[in-house]
Amino acid sequence: MSAAVAAWLQVGLLVALLAAVHVPLGEHLARTFTSPRHLRVERALYRLGGIDPDADQRWSVYARSVLAFSLVSVVLLYALLRLQAWLPLSLGRAGLAPTTAWDTAVSFVTNTNWQSYSGEQALGHLAQAAGLTVQNFVSAAVGMAVAVALVRGFARSGTDRLGSFWVDLVRGTVRVLLPLAAVAAVALLLGGVVQTFTGPQTVTTLDGGTQTLLTGPVASQEAIKLLGTNGGGFFNANSAHPFENPAPWTNLLEVFLLLAVPFSLPRAFGRMVGDLRQGWAVLATTGGLWAATTAVLTWAETRGYGAVPALAGAALEGKEVRFGPAASALFAASTTATSTGAVNASHDSLTALGGGTALLNMVLGEVAPGGVGSGLYGILVLAVLTVFLAGLMVGRTPEYLGKKIGQREVTLVALSVLTMPALVLVGAALTAGVPARVAASVQDPGAHGLTEILYAYASAANNNGSAFAGFGAATPYQDVTLGVVMLLGRFVPVVLVLALAGTLARQRRVPVTAGTLPTHGPLFAGLLAVVTVVVTALTFVPALALGPVAEALL
Repeated sequence: MSAAVAAWLQVGLLVALLAAVHVPLGEHLARTFTSPRHLRVERALYRLGGIDPDADQRWSVYARSVLAFSLVSVVLLYALLRLQAWLPLSLGRAGLAPTTAWDTAVSFVTNTNWQSYSGEQALGHLAQAAGLTVQNFVSAAVGMAVAVALVRGFARSGTDRLGSFWVDLVRGTVRVLLPLAAVAAVALLLGGVVQTFTGPQTVTTLDGGTQTLLTGPVASQEAIKLLGTNGGGFFNANSAHPFENPAPWTNLLEVFLLLAVPFSLPRAFGRMVGDLRQGWAVLATTGGLWAATTAVLTWAETRGYGAVPALAGAALEGKEVRFGPAASALFAASTTATSTGAVNASHDSLTALGGGTALLNMVLGEVAPGGVGSGLYGILVLAVLTVFLAGLMVGRTPEYLGKKIGQREVTLVALSVLTMPALVLVGAALTAGVPARVAASVQDPGAHGLTEILYAYASAANNNGSAFAGFGAATPYQDVTLGVVMLLGRFVPVVLVLALAGTLARQRRVPVTAGTLPTHGPLFAGLLAVVTVVVTALTFVPALALGPVAEALL
């Protein structure tokens, strides 16, 4: 079987698996956030936290709840990482340095999971399990909660209430992420992923020598790392490590896990707004963008060699040679399209066009399909922008799902859309414009070095967490700066999205007329895809031309 045929069979099987879970998982997500019934374990958590589960919150209260919960999470995780040496199961590891602990705490709370250190070398089992893994659950649940609040803004009429953040947080964790992660962890265990709380193991090698193997609670963290589109790996090599990703079928399973919830949320969206066709339109847009970038990245890694790989006869450096370059390309395309950040290959060793495609995935806003929750609210913001632009072209007040898109809505959308590009370009310029910072952070000169810087800040601003290996992030400057970019890249859009949801919820639904733009068909899906790409092109084409495009032409 040729490599090309194997690659397409792999993608075909993945698409079939995603199609199989789309309806049942999407329906489960919709029931989770619309059911009036509270489970017994949920009621116990509400009593423990002094929460009224039947209270509805205004958008401003909902936003303050998100920010307060996240602030407390940053402080607690920072303390855990700093005090690690005095805690159980530390394996003798010292606490992280102040700037590294700050960067790590912020990255896991923002669902970025950026790591400027080697996980198995720097952290003990308690920090991994009680710190990082817990944040993998709740940061993903926060993303879902914000997405659901925006959907309620479209679905509700004449109210200033969006639901309860605390109920959405608990339900997303208890009813969705915990059971799915438990099943995924068992599957990974059966595939050979490690799960233990013992310390380093010394084994005898085949030639009679000894080797120390670092192990830990890997399967439990790996499952939610992927399912929650988090990305922080137990090992520095992430999903390229055989203890995290032992076999070809576990590799495909891991890609499936990081795509399953983002590709099922459009179904929940359609069900909650009372029109499944709206969900299909969103799914067609995000699925089409993912398929296009996956095809380009696969071609770039298997056929589109640059000058140096052409002389070498292949582009195998940094690839997952156990599974083949096509598997590395599929993983790279999917992880950068979902703000996950997990990798099974070194992205720094992708071809110029392959790395450029991965970077393009991120600067699209990671809406193809995007992270858990963040992808859905990101594409819905772009849908509002799309109907506004369409309204301008035909000279009428734009409407989306029965809600008029006026000055206030467009202002919030514009600010949300512009936040990420501003953070990426300003952050990258502050590094690239100072020779001392370039020397401290970038190993490669020229176009590739610029790509490394752009990739790092795009990863931070989009809550992704992957990086080019040539970018040195373990400096106090980068720890602090990237941490600030992660915070702003996560929570500025969250507040703006919740403000948009509140504005929409207060509106009365307007009836559909002959002049209303249909938003459930292929025409709108195509228009939404074009707007998504054009917004990116207008912002990032100059930077991409100086980075990956220039490198590809060398």
